[in-house]
Amino acid sequence: MKFSTHFLLILVLFGCKTDPVEEAKNKILPIGASRVEGDAPEYYSYRYPLWSELIDNEWSFDFIGNEVDPYSYGNDDFDPDHEGHGGWTSGQILASLPNWLNTIDTPDVVLISSPGGNDALDGLSYSDAMDNIEDILEILQSHNPEVTIVLEIMAPAHSGLMTGDLLSFYEQMEIDIAAMANDYSLGTSQVITVDMGDGFSDAFLADPIHYNQQGAEFIGHKYYTVLEQVLSR
Repeated sequence: MKFSTHFLLILVLFGCKTDPVEEAKNKILPIGASRVEGDAPEYYSYRYPLWSELIDNEWSFDFIGNEVDPYSYGNDDFDPDHEGHGGWTSGQILASLPNWLNTIDTPDVVLISSPGGNDALDGLSYSDAMDNIEDILEILQSHNPEVTIVLEIMAPAHSGLMTGDLLSFYEQMEIDIAAMANDYSLGTSQVITVDMGDGFSDAFLADPIHYNQQGAEFIGHKYYTVLEQVLSR
């Protein structure tokens, strides 16, 4: 039986149609410093265990950012995108944020890790750090008035470091971050805190500052318990 050229063209156009790729419902932007970036296997980012838990629970999501983690964490499917920059202060993150937002998809959810952590380690002004974090929230909400922001009450450094000015900085920030989240939560844009210090211990650290695998899993799960309440199915 012979087929006409016209009939073969119909087969090509209609018989071989493929379904379009479904776009992820939740665009998640992780921002921060080295605890976001990671440097595996020396120390680990929470992003991989969070990604794994989201995948296991069948969420539709996409990590976004201009940085790409070169470490696969043993899984070639891992989504490596983020905006973690080792050593960066709140001021450096604030200065770069508008450019990030102009070059990536609009985030539905932003995870802000250890806000002001490097400011504290570098002995910078506490009040300046708080002003910078407020400005970061305002820029994010201006860019997307419906964004959900998860703002860490950060996990401490090793207990041997948590003395003097560093401890004072940390303890005051615990109070002020919670108040800030309440002040910046709007009808369409929620700012939600997650207390990473609750249950955290020195055993979760690879060095005085950074997470080991167990610590990364602890932080990733803390994020997941928030995200499962706010992500869209």
